[in-house]
Amino acid sequence: MNPDSSFASSIPNGSDAVVPVSALNRAIGTMLERSFPLVWVSGEVSNFTRAASGHWYFSIKDAQAQMRCVMFRGRAQYAEFTPREGDRIEVRALVTMYEPRGELQLNVEAVRRTGQGRLYEAFLKLKAQLEAEGLFAAERKRALPAHPRAIGIVTSLQAAALRDVLTTLARRAPHVPVIVYPAPVQGVGVGARLAAMVETVNARREVDVLIVCRGGGSIEDLWAFNEEVLARAIAASEVPVVSGVGHETDFTIADFAADVRAPTPTGAAELVSPQRVLLLRELDHRHAALARGFGRMMERRAQQLDWLARRLVSPAERLARQRTHLQQLSVRLASAGARPVRDARARFALLHMRWQRGCPDVAVQRSALGRLDERLRAAFARRHERDAARLASFAARLEVLSPQRTLERGYAALLDGQSGRAVRAPAALKPGRRLTVHLAEGSADVALADVQPRLTDGF
Repeated sequence: MNPDSSFASSIPNGSDAVVPVSALNRAIGTMLERSFPLVWVSGEVSNFTRAASGHWYFSIKDAQAQMRCVMFRGRAQYAEFTPREGDRIEVRALVTMYEPRGELQLNVEAVRRTGQGRLYEAFLKLKAQLEAEGLFAAERKRALPAHPRAIGIVTSLQAAALRDVLTTLARRAPHVPVIVYPAPVQGVGVGARLAAMVETVNARREVDVLIVCRGGGSIEDLWAFNEEVLARAIAASEVPVVSGVGHETDFTIADFAADVRAPTPTGAAELVSPQRVLLLRELDHRHAALARGFGRMMERRAQQLDWLARRLVSPAERLARQRTHLQQLSVRLASAGARPVRDARARFALLHMRWQRGCPDVAVQRSALGRLDERLRAAFARRHERDAARLASFAARLEVLSPQRTLERGYAALLDGQSGRAVRAPAALKPGRRLTVHLAEGSADVALADVQPRLTDGF
């Protein structure tokens, strides 16, 4: 499992980085395609639709779940039947993400009715056996030669696939010789004869890469390429083998045992043959690059030679240059000696100017102080007058509110003889009670002989 590490590493843990939805969906789709290999999935067909483009859209479901599926026209046209609503089928598909809507779907490469019988069971059993032995391990696969000196083909001379392969090789790499090793591709005992021919190719050592191919057909037609003897011969081959059997949706044991699996015989021819036009174009590019590199090297050498020539000067000219340099240094020294004095004078003038600007004027300040003193005296006098007037006003108001003035107007104050408190209500007057009467010109102690309360609203 190797998820989209470039995307994940760009976002540190706990980061507040923001990514577009399209980038996130693309990363999820890449992770799904890398994490889940091609797998057969079984279920019941529902919502089947054939688009005008030829693509198939449907869902495959069982009692607990369902999954949307798409089968593109390039693969749907080779299907042996068209599924119908309710059919139980098996699809060979890749788990992908439909990025625009963020939906999980199965990209179907092949479809078949549930259970293909004895041959398919035998295919699965042999595949599991050889896979457990490590016959299909990726580490034993060999890389194809980039520039093969000769190409071998193991197939029937009457096969249409041979003509397609030869035509493709003649178009792409007419300079590479091709050797055909004829062998039947269908019938009884064909697997052993194909295996023997692969061993012959290895014994003769005439080619650098080998194509084992035939055209498409049913599982019965392709069964020779599912036999164990051929798979072991291909795995043991010292010459790299490319398998090009059937159509793109056809898979055989030979495909898994080969170093490279091509979707078609024509695809196998394209994989093993360097395209002559591209080789010539690359040769022209390399020749032009070599010429440019040689030209640039000559230019650098000429420039270096000119630079070295300029450095070769006579002793007299060298002495003259040094004398001129010495004079320049003398002028710089004299200038450097005079510069501190100029700088000090400039600083002194600046400080003197700042001192003059900041020095106070005593006469002006004394005049200002006198004005402030006059203003203070005047303010104090006005304040004294206002306070005296306020005091006289308060004295007059106090005189008006004085209790003595009230008594002088004919009023009297009655105080309890014992407590000394003012008597305010008639109910407080009792016969025999002693009172003190305060008048304007003195006071007198009296005793009550008789009290007759009288309610009145005033005098």
